[in-house]
Amino acid sequence: MESRHLLTFLTVVEAGSFTKAALKLGYAQSSITSQIQALETELEVPLFDRIGKKIKVTDAGRRLLPYAQEISKMHTLAKDALRSHEEISGTLTIGSPESLAAFRLPGIIREYRQNFPQVKIMLKPGLCWEMTSMVQNGELDLAFLLQPAEETKDLELEILVQEQMALVAPAGHPLADHGLVTPSDLKHETLLYTEPGCTYRTLFERQLNNQGVFPEQKLEFWSIEAIKQCVMAGLGLSLLPQISVHQELAEGKLVKLEWDDRPLRLSTQMVVHKKKWKSPALEAFLEIAKRHGAAWREEETLYGLGHDLNHNLHGNLSENMNKNRNENLEETI
Repeated sequence: MESRHLLTFLTVVEAGSFTKAALKLGYAQSSITSQIQALETELEVPLFDRIGKKIKVTDAGRRLLPYAQEISKMHTLAKDALRSHEEISGTLTIGSPESLAAFRLPGIIREYRQNFPQVKIMLKPGLCWEMTSMVQNGELDLAFLLQPAEETKDLELEILVQEQMALVAPAGHPLADHGLVTPSDLKHETLLYTEPGCTYRTLFERQLNNQGVFPEQKLEFWSIEAIKQCVMAGLGLSLLPQISVHQELAEGKLVKLEWDDRPLRLSTQMVVHKKKWKSPALEAFLEIAKRHGAAWREEETLYGLGHDLNHNLHGNLSENMNKNRNENLEETI
């Protein structure tokens, strides 16, 4: 069975006609017809019903389709592998929640672009559970997640750094000098939330609800920046990743309330599918991300901001890596 016959079959199915498949492949229509006939003869089953000028895939054709798709994929991977010694190029599709896209990924992407300018990066925002599913389905090459560390079927997980959460209030808020704030203290406060389905929102609400606290006043936003501005304006309190409010805390525009964050232990993680072939472009990105993760962990250790991680450190620290961390993603990706 010739692979080109299977690729032609797949193209006919995708195009919906022999004529369109011929145009797409640059063949004469008679060549398409002869290849399909050769394949049908070898398999001893019809792959298409030909009714007038229309074609319809038969049951046998539908059963063959996933195998043809897999062979097409392997055909592409084989060509990529043979070109791997040449300049690294291609496209990487990466998923990330807003907080990590804004405050963790810029330095990684900047270094990667400096070293591999021929690779196109497509960054897709989303919720962690959505991106986990997209990696499992092959829609993303890799994803960065902010959630509790847990094994997920079919995924390789790399913990880059443990993240702290911060319950923030506007400067001068009465709870700033309250000492340890408890869920009951928030009963009559207005809480500003990220979108439903956000991991840390879900954990925070669960923490409150477990103590019998169901705040009546709450506002929902789809942007961390909008939440920060509204908290600074005195509209309420919010729980956010500390990396996203670091500057505002340092400038005194926000204050961090003393809060039991034990139920909110989250980490920045990187996930890829276990069965995914790692192209040279992907391997290079993973390696750079791991080095940045090592730098973040070192920074947390030096300043006593993080929790211990029970896994090996990867790679050496890059001298200027920390300076790149908050670079703006407005640079063309």
